[in-house]
Amino acid sequence: MPDAEMTELVQRSVEESLLGGPRKYTRTQVAEQSGVPEGESRRLWTAMGFPANADDQLDFTQMDITAVTNFRNMKVVYASNIRQQAAAARTIGQGMARLAEWQADLVLAEIKARTAAADPAIPLADRVSAATESTMASIEQLQTYVWRRHLAAAVARSTETLGEDSMRTLAVGFADMVGFTRLTRHLHPDELSTLLEAFESTTTSAITDNGGWVIKNVGDEVMFAAETATAAARISLAIQESTMLVGGTPELRVAFAYGEVLQRFGDLYGSVVNIAARLTGVARPGNILIDDAAASALDDSPEFAIRHLRSVRVRGFNRLRPHRLRQA
Repeated sequence: MPDAEMTELVQRSVEESLLGGPRKYTRTQVAEQSGVPEGESRRLWTAMGFPANADDQLDFTQMDITAVTNFRNMKVVYASNIRQQAAAARTIGQGMARLAEWQADLVLAEIKARTAAADPAIPLADRVSAATESTMASIEQLQTYVWRRHLAAAVARSTETLGEDSMRTLAVGFADMVGFTRLTRHLHPDELSTLLEAFESTTTSAITDNGGWVIKNVGDEVMFAAETATAAARISLAIQESTMLVGGTPELRVAFAYGEVLQRFGDLYGSVVNIAARLTGVARPGNILIDDAAASALDDSPEFAIRHLRSVRVRGFNRLRPHRLRQA
């Protein structure tokens, strides 16, 4: 069988496996069976990142009807307005979309490998179907396991601040690679991929090993948070130290600030976040800068050495006083 035909067969098998069967319902039928008005379901659908096709197009399966019904049956969601519901759907959709983009090639390659390894006496369509089911089951099991572990950790951190939007006192920091834009012009794609993998793996390890968590990775920068300034200081020092141990990795600028932040859908907002970002921008390569609140929280710790620097003027802050952090 030609490779293109094989790929088409695999893709069709994957879609039916993932969606629970062929597409056979219109948006109007979804609304009738779920009890959710068409306008609301369309808004939630697009918020999750899917195109809003014509209402009479057969684009949905029974799984879609069940998902819409379950989403609206959540008490907190049902009590919120459509804007808040759309925000929740958008956050879920963005996270899942990024994960799916990474997994797509892996899934197809795994299914083809399992199909090729199966008994050739079995019809190809049956082999593809069996390989699809076993691959999906393995990935779903792993994905659910990782999600449950992360959710357990997030719930433990959030027991005192229940609610989708909440104020918390945290240390928020950034670490970014110096000269990354210049490097990307000269690196082969394989070298760039290796560089980013080294950066993400070393920073993630330094953050999690010292009691923090990654908020997000954006290219050459990682944003992290920790419950205390002490934990953030240990994270920052570990990031700088681990980066120096990885050959070929550019120097980093690291900074963090401490105080009240708004936690919303897994991200953090507020002046503390902005201060940390501005400090990262003015930090010298290889250095760690912290704000007044973090310096005050760490002042009596024999573990760290803090040097007070001259105030700087940055966007949004006329007088921002940085402090340089080092190991005592």
